[in-house]
Amino acid sequence: MSDVSQISVARGQTDNVALVALVLAMMLWSSSFIALKYAFTSFDPHFVIWGRMFTALLCFLLVIRKVWSGFRYQSGDWKYLLMMTAGEPCLYFLFEAAALQHTTAAQAGMITALLPLTVAVGAALFLAEQVSRQTYLGFSVAIVGTIWLSFAGSPTDQAPNPLLGNFYEFLAMVCATFYTLALKHLSSRYSSLFLTAFQAFSGTLFFLPFVMLGSAPLPAEWPLVPSLSILYLGTAITLGAYGLYNFGVSRIPASRATAYINLIPVFTLILSWMLLGERFSLAELAASALVLLGVLISQVKWPFRLTRTVTS
Repeated sequence: MSDVSQISVARGQTDNVALVALVLAMMLWSSSFIALKYAFTSFDPHFVIWGRMFTALLCFLLVIRKVWSGFRYQSGDWKYLLMMTAGEPCLYFLFEAAALQHTTAAQAGMITALLPLTVAVGAALFLAEQVSRQTYLGFSVAIVGTIWLSFAGSPTDQAPNPLLGNFYEFLAMVCATFYTLALKHLSSRYSSLFLTAFQAFSGTLFFLPFVMLGSAPLPAEWPLVPSLSILYLGTAITLGAYGLYNFGVSRIPASRATAYINLIPVFTLILSWMLLGERFSLAELAASALVLLGVLISQVKWPFRLTRTVTS
């Protein structure tokens, strides 16, 4: 086998690993909406967010040497590190905590399908990434499916003000866009382990005043399921999902990686039905299938060409 063939095979294998990591990250992120709903039943939302960040930070302290291994700060990167952590976890979780107090887990999950489009446009404008017509077509189909999914659902007791809650979740997606763009720049310089640990550290500091100043006091009681939910959020989500996502973004273009965000609404609908009793109709199932079709269109290499690209 020639050197070129070996490089192509190795690159393809790396892409496959990145894609598996992204799908797993989406499954974990979908479950975070459910875990947050459970935790919010007993604890202040800001305490829940601080608790998940602090839990993740404690885990990273156990492998601190590996976190710092190979770390070499490059001049000027503080701006991108600040942009990354301000986007997520700081402002993102402020908006998401507010969203889940007003809307259902399934509805909040639906809004996340808007993220790939905003990131694709941002990547074309700021990262000079090429975005194909096929990708835009897939995004368009997925967004139509998401809109259909939103209208197919009906308000419930778990969503006292879904319009406001979904608006907060949209603001969270705006924050996530800046996070993803900054992450793509930093992932070529720093390991995904370091970047994820830095997020946990920054989030712990950012939400600490909410706990210390009394707006989110330490709870007097620790119910089992809500308490386990915080531990799950800090380990499986903050460590697992963000670590897998950061790894995936470091291996493939940001616009392509974020296409997988469209899987979150579907996974969230399934989990919210199984664990929270939130039900969905045949129309919602059909809309979910349309979201999946959009992801498929944007990712699969078709025999016909839709390859003209759009850049800034």
